[in-house]
Amino acid sequence: MKLAQIFKDFEEKLIVQGEEAESLSFVYRSLKNLSFTDFIFTLQQKVTEEEKEFVEEIYTKLANHIPAQYIIGHADFFGMQLKVDERVLIPRPETEELVELILAKNLKDNLRVLDIGTGSGAIALALAKNRPDWSVTAADISQDALDLSLENANAQNLNLSFIKSDCFSEISSKYDIIVSNPPYISREDQEEVGLNVLHSEPHLALFADEDGLAIYRRIAEDSKDYLNDGGKIYLEIGYKQGQSVPDLFMKNFPEKRVRTLKDQFGQDRMVVIDDGEN
Repeated sequence: MKLAQIFKDFEEKLIVQGEEAESLSFVYRSLKNLSFTDFIFTLQQKVTEEEKEFVEEIYTKLANHIPAQYIIGHADFFGMQLKVDERVLIPRPETEELVELILAKNLKDNLRVLDIGTGSGAIALALAKNRPDWSVTAADISQDALDLSLENANAQNLNLSFIKSDCFSEISSKYDIIVSNPPYISREDQEEVGLNVLHSEPHLALFADEDGLAIYRRIAEDSKDYLNDGGKIYLEIGYKQGQSVPDLFMKNFPEKRVRTLKDQFGQDRMVVIDDGEN
């Protein structure tokens, strides 16, 4: 039997389990370090018992709703390969758009940046890597997440500060930019979350009270004390929160411009609070 048939059989089973069939080949190629061309060639080879067991082991993990990135141990984000595991959320492509926006709209040197709920460190590390003159601080309520984000910083040879803090509880400085991709999924919307996310990714980083608005409310109410004059706030939001999150910030920052921006898929995805200069 050729390897292609083994893949076909297990991919059909994955679909029944509610998982993406493509995840099987993605994990296999990553663990084997194969290019797509080499993988296509490999599929035509006669399968050994050892190879069948290897594919079956991958299938079993995927069928148990373990995300592909956790199985291979990393995720790509903004040109970096970041270590990820059950301690943190897997960085999403939509978050790369938030990083792109911040870099494009803030060209000044030596800015001070605070990333609230840094998780794997994706946002903080991407900003620090692309603007080495900026002073970036990454904060998270989870020590496990901070430990992992520090590992990622060391792997990328990036120097930034890490603080264990529940929002602003341990923050004492002021910043030019405050950015956050906080937990924003309402507990009532759990059925919208993929099984691999729901079963494996940390719920502390996924779900928030008050219909998903709890952390945004805290940032809206407290951030003024930690924002320099002319400072900006950048937030990733859920696609249903394009009005509710801005409302919180309009109330607390009546003097600033508050905008909701869409992602590449046309969904409300970012909220920006600034002085309206660009």
